[in-house]
This record gives sequence, C-alpha cells and structure tokens, in this order.
Amino acid sequence: MGIVIAIDGPAGAGKSTIARRLAARLGFTYIDSGAMYRAVALWALRQNLAVSDAHRMEQLAMAAEIGLESDGSQILLNGEDVSVQIRAPEVTGAASQVAAIPGVRRALVEKQRAIGARNNVVMEGRDIGSVVFPDADLKIFLDAQSEERARRRASEVNGDPDTIGRQLRERDTRDRTRAESPLTQAPDAVYVDSTRMGIEQVEEAILKLVRARMTNGKEFR
Repeated sequence: MGIVIAIDGPAGAGKSTIARRLAARLGFTYIDSGAMYRAVALWALRQNLAVSDAHRMEQLAMAAEIGLESDGSQILLNGEDVSVQIRAPEVTGAASQVAAIPGVRRALVEKQRAIGARNNVVMEGRDIGSVVFPDADLKIFLDAQSEERARRRASEVNGDPDTIGRQLRERDTRDRTRAESPLTQAPDAVYVDSTRMGIEQVEEAILKLVRARMTNGKEFR
C-alpha cells in the first residue's frame, strides 16, 4: 500500500482545498471522495432512477468505473469527463442522499482503497481515517467554528450566510448521526482548528506534521 494522508472534518472546513494543495506539494494523488458520490448520483439522475432506491444505487456504485486525475482536476465516469456536470445543484442534492446509503459507501470504499493500494494519496472526507483508511500514515481532523464555515461557503457560492449556516448545521447532524460511517474524529487523528487560519497557514501546519512523521521512525517511502 502507498502512503496515505487522511483528512476528515465537517462541511466547509476547507478539506478539499487543503487536500488538493497538499497533494500537489507532496506529489501525491488527490482523492476527492465527494466527487465519487457525485458521479454515482449523476449516473442515477441520467437514468431517471430514484436516488432513494438503495438497491439500485448500490448496483450503480459497484458498476461505476470512476477515474481520478492525480491533481483532482478531472473526474471520469465510465470513461466520460464529468468534472463539470457533477457540480450541478441537482447532483449536489442527490449526492447527499446517495452518500447516506450503506451499500453505496461500501462499494466506493473498496474503490478508494484500491486507489490507495496503487498510489501515495491524500484523501479527504468524513470517515477516511476512521473507516476507509484506519491505518493511514497520518490522520488530520480539520475543523472550524460553524459561523466561519458558513462564511467561507457563502463566499464560495455567493450565498446568504444565515441560510448556508442552517444548511451546514443540518448536514453536520446527518453526517454525525448516520448509521454507516458517521463523521467522527479517529482517536489517533491530529485536530486542526482552521477558524483563525488562512489556507497557507493550514497547509504549512499540516506539512509540518508530515515532515515530523517522516523523521520520527515512520519514514515515508
């Protein structure tokens, strides 16, 4: 298995941005776990399938051939570049429902582990260090105060902070209470609060942890 750096945390904490930048700095493959669920949701919508049909969604997740460019810039679904299509609002809503289905999560975890077995990876999500890669070389739990997370997300989408804050709180509740792979901090994960930190500061803080791990008897190869 390659080197694995797992970054977990709630929505709006900056996981995707940090994971992508970190992978680029280290020359690792960036695994966008959310994009994989979005790809399954897109396929379901294209086939006019109900995303609430757990059995059909699990079948799609198992059958989907999902390819990722190492820098996360391109997502392939069955050989087609769907990088733009998976960001559509209707796909976002469907992906949230698809991701809550245990069979879908199990199917995509297998695909994620297969990528990690072939490459050095940085992967972000909500259950990476606790479920997907419990033996990851380094685990980070990236967090921020809810008001700051809402402000960041509102800035990204030019939305209303109050409305987005409510949506994030609802998402946090779903993520933390779902039966399959809930959002949780792994016991051996390093907690990083990014509330008062810029992107560069967070990146350097995590790189410092990577370097420390590399020189403390657990050298990355």
